[in-house]
Amino acid sequence: MNKIRTLVIDDEPMARVRLLTLLQGETDIEVIAECADGAEAVTAIQLHTPDLVFLDVHMPALDGFGVIQQIGPDQMPIVIFVSAYDEYALRAFEVHAIDYLLKPFGRDRFQKTLQHARASLDRRRAGDLGRRLLALVNDVRPEPPRLDRLVVKSGGRVHFLRTDEIDWIEAAGNYVRLHLGEESHLFRETMNHMEQRLDTRRFSRIHRSRIVNTERIKELQPWFNGDYLVVLRNGTKLTLSRGYRDKLQGQIGRL
Repeated sequence: MNKIRTLVIDDEPMARVRLLTLLQGETDIEVIAECADGAEAVTAIQLHTPDLVFLDVHMPALDGFGVIQQIGPDQMPIVIFVSAYDEYALRAFEVHAIDYLLKPFGRDRFQKTLQHARASLDRRRAGDLGRRLLALVNDVRPEPPRLDRLVVKSGGRVHFLRTDEIDWIEAAGNYVRLHLGEESHLFRETMNHMEQRLDTRRFSRIHRSRIVNTERIKELQPWFNGDYLVVLRNGTKLTLSRGYRDKLQGQIGRL
């Protein structure tokens, strides 16, 4: 069983003792260090790379938020904030803490928090393993050729279209409709296959029935229920579904 390497950070000695006592009975927890201030915490996190941190919010000189800022949110282990002040709770979740223990807390509340941490760590480890396996597969699997030109038959004529001229694509039954400026053409292809064949550095799926050329995007406007409107340079407005938001973020930057 992989131990959860844990760091306890609190400027109050009795608070550290309380946490350490509660953690002693957990067979899957290994406390690797304890720290009494923010500066010690930064050094310990960088040195030990723990899986889990119990982090006091209110500490002199460098508080819990300062620790996260110095390490960098993307480099932080799983964080459980501990504080006697509830006014920091909202800000704690804004920096992606998984829980907020309000002092004084009992064993039951502590156990619920620990279960939450275990589940989050399992998801993180599974995600890391999946990414490593995917990277390995991508290293040994040749990149499929990307489309740079389409041959479209329409009205007895044959059109040769460069894919970089496409503004956006929408599903149309057993076809897709290609939008290029004021023109549009039907092309016999499924959305899934079209997405696989297009250059992913340029095209992104934003809805189950729409693909957009990211170089044509002018702005993103908040809409309803976490969705966004993708506004193209020609004024076209398309809905960005939440399920495709992360993928688009990876191509054009964080919303």
